[in-house]
Amino acid sequence: MNIMLVSVTERTREIGVRMAVGAKPRHILAQFLVEALTLSIAGGVFGLVLGIGAAQRLASQFNWPMLIQPEIAVIAVCFSALVGIGFGLYPARKASRLDPIEALRYE
Repeated sequence: MNIMLVSVTERTREIGVRMAVGAKPRHILAQFLVEALTLSIAGGVFGLVLGIGAAQRLASQFNWPMLIQPEIAVIAVCFSALVGIGFGLYPARKASRLDPIEALRYE
């Protein structure tokens, strides 16, 4: 959520320009939700790859059997996406409710 709030703050002027040329609040909302979703899915996949790599390394080092269940991996990435949408909703709504004139004046 902090990353998305900083993104909204840094791009206030861009949001103002987009709204001034005709973008509707739902377009701004969709833009930031897609960005939050992309970041969270990328983080989930990155964490999944790191976790599988660490598990394989430990399994080979200690001669443990390793079983990877694809369903669990998909559930983990879906949960990551759900968290991204959940915590990206507030910043996205904040961005979509900006007043275009005030956003253009923002320094």
